Amino acid sequence: MHQLLAIGGLLFVAAITPGPNNLVVLRTAERAGMRATLPAIVGIVLGGLLLLGVAALGAGVAFATHPSLRWWLAAIGSLYLAWLGLLLFASGIAPRAGTGHSMLPDGVPGLIGFQFLNPKSWVMVLTVLAAFPVPGLRGYLSLAGLFVLIPGVCLLLWAWLGAWLSRWLARPRARRGIDMLMGALLVGCAFLLLPDSRFPLTLEIPL
Repeated sequence: MHQLLAIGGLLFVAAITPGPNNLVVLRTAERAGMRATLPAIVGIVLGGLLLLGVAALGAGVAFATHPSLRWWLAAIGSLYLAWLGLLLFASGIAPRAGTGHSMLPDGVPGLIGFQFLNPKSWVMVLTVLAAFPVPGLRGYLSLAGLFVLIPGVCLLLWAWLGAWLSRWLARPRARRGIDMLMGALLVGCAFLLLPDSRFPLTLEIPL
């Protein structure tokens, strides 16, 4: 029980603090309302569960044996996040049809795949498995339940914040400003999650 509480606390800190998933949900809710965020939230949660399964089945051991694999994965994911952030920032400066918005992860399949390129998701999963090994099927089922409940609730809170902000951002200029801010934050997340070139990715939760 104490172990599950510790895992729950770690997941809450990782899921509630600003990160790529939260920014995607926030922007979706700000532009289209709470209901539009449900597919994104489902995709993020399912992607996290799939990531947990992949790591538990052997990816975690492979990363521990070959630290350079973790570094390359984090570097590629961080560059991808920076690219998305730059697209979003550019769409706020000079909005054009199809620019930025269509390139952001969207819907259940898109957000499931996004988890495998999101360094923060990998760090969260690998940290939990390394710090709190949960043997047995029952332990993994309990862990999967936490990966559904806690990130789901945190993402709903971010969606509510986005829906609340939409009341104050009805003007196109304000929306473009939010796109620029979101883009800058996404680039900032990418740089914070970028691993040090001298060391492999450490098991710490950034942000």
